[in-house]
Amino acid sequence: MLTRKQIELLEFIQKRMMRDGVPPSFDEMKDALDLRSKSGIHRLVTALEERGFIRRLPHRARALEVLRLPDALAHLTDTPPAPAKSTFTPRVITNQRPARPRGALTVVDSPAVQLPLMGRIAAGVPIEAISEVSHHVSVPGTMLSGREHHYALEVTGDSMIDAGINDGDVVVIREQDTADNGDIIVALVDDQEATLKRYRRKGSMIALEAANSAYETRLLPEDRVRIQGRLVGLIRSY
Repeated sequence: MLTRKQIELLEFIQKRMMRDGVPPSFDEMKDALDLRSKSGIHRLVTALEERGFIRRLPHRARALEVLRLPDALAHLTDTPPAPAKSTFTPRVITNQRPARPRGALTVVDSPAVQLPLMGRIAAGVPIEAISEVSHHVSVPGTMLSGREHHYALEVTGDSMIDAGINDGDVVVIREQDTADNGDIIVALVDDQEATLKRYRRKGSMIALEAANSAYETRLLPEDRVRIQGRLVGLIRSY
C-alpha cells in the first residue's frame, strides 16, 4: 500500500509524462509536493521503484518510467495526452550536407531569410552577454513569426537537452521583452550574463529552469532578469 505522498508523486509524474512526454525534474517534484529538499523526493522515488511502480533508466537525464499505477490512479491511463500550452518544442531544421565550418549553415527551405548570428549563448552556466554580430545564417521564412525582429545564437552547454536543444545547435530567437510561463527565453541576468532557460514567474521572483536534472533552477528577483527574446526555432548541422 502506498502512502499519500507516494501516490501524489506518482500522479504528478504520470500527468507530466502524459502532458510533455518526459518526466519532471527533481526540483519540479519537490515544488509540486511542497517538500523542503530533494532528498525527500529521492526517498519517495526509491520507494516507488522498490514497489514496482516506476523504473529508473541508467545513463539518461530525467530517466524515470512509470510501469504501473495503483487503483486510485487508474483513471489516468484513460486520458489521452495533450500538449501543454506553455511547453515549447522547437522546430528543428537539419542540414545533412557534407561537413563544413561551424556556423556555415545552409537551409534549403524557400524563401530564406538572413539572420544575424549574435554569438554564443549558454545552456548551462551563464556566460557574458552577447552584443556583437559574428556573421549571418539563413533560416526559412516560415520559422519566423510576425514582423518582429529575429536573431540567431549558437548554443553551448547541455542544460536544455531534455527540451531537444543540444550543444552546438543554432537557436532562432524572436526579440521581445515579455514571456509566458513555460516559454524558453534568452534571459539577461544583472545586465551582464545571458543564458537560455525556461521561464517561470513566482510572485516577484523569476525562475530560470534548466531542461536537465543535473542543473539547479535559478531563482532571482525580477529586477535582476531582463527578457531578450523567445525561442521560436532551431537549426542543427550534422
